[in-house]
Amino acid sequence: MSTTIAVVDDEEHLREAVVEYLQGKGYTVVEAGDAVSFRALVETTPVDIVVLDVAMPGEDGLSLARWLRRRGDIGIIFATASGQPIDRIVGLELGADDYLVKPYDLRELLARIRSLVRRLEAQPTTTSGAAPIVVKPGGRSIVFGAWTLELDGRRLVGADGRVADLTPLEYDLLEILATRPNRVLSRGQIAELGRGEGEGGEADRRIDIRITRLRKKIEPEPDRPRFIKTVRGEGYVFVRDGE
Repeated sequence: MSTTIAVVDDEEHLREAVVEYLQGKGYTVVEAGDAVSFRALVETTPVDIVVLDVAMPGEDGLSLARWLRRRGDIGIIFATASGQPIDRIVGLELGADDYLVKPYDLRELLARIRSLVRRLEAQPTTTSGAAPIVVKPGGRSIVFGAWTLELDGRRLVGADGRVADLTPLEYDLLEILATRPNRVLSRGQIAELGRGEGEGGEADRRIDIRITRLRKKIEPEPDRPRFIKTVRGEGYVFVRDGE
C-alpha cells in the first residue's frame, strides 16, 4: 500500500527539496506552508505521516500535533531548528513518533520515515493516539487485564484490591507505556520521557532490566507478555487489552 506523506513547513525551499526527494523515492507527497493550509488539505487527502515543522508563523507545529492526535493515528515526525532536550521531550509528550533537528540530511529523514512506516504497519489500528483514561470519583485510571492503573494515586491495583509492589521507577515506566497504547516507543524515547537517565547502551540496559522486572509483576506469563510487548529492533509497545 502506498504511503502518503505530508510536508508541513513555512520554509518554501526546504519544503520543495523534501517533497522532490521523497517523491523520487516512490512516496506520494503533499505539502502545506502553514497549519491552516494543512488542516484544509487533510479534509480531502488521507495522510499517513506528517513531517511537521515546529516553529511556523500562526499556529505552530505543537498545536497542530495536538489536533492530529485527536483525529486518530497518524505518524508525526517533528522538524525543528532547536535541538534542546526539553523540546524533544515536549514533542514526544504530545505524541510525536520521531524528531529531527534542522538542518537535517534527507537520507536521515528517509531512514526515519521507513522505520516509522514499519512501526505503523506492525501495530494495531486505533481511533486515537491516547489511552482511554477513565475518570472516577477516586481519580483518573487506566484499566488493562485485571489491573487498574490509578494515575492520580500513582499505584497499580489488582482485581482483588491488592496494590502491586512497584518501585517509583517501575511505576513511571508503566505510566509512560500505558498512556501511549499501541505506539512503539524506542528506549531513547522512554528515557527522555522518564527521569532524564541519559541515553546509550547503559541507559538502554537499565530500561530492559526494568521491563523484565515489571513484566514479572503484572504479566500472567512474563515469558509470553500480553501487555508490554517487544518490537524487535525498535523498542516496546503497550497493548491495553492484551490482544
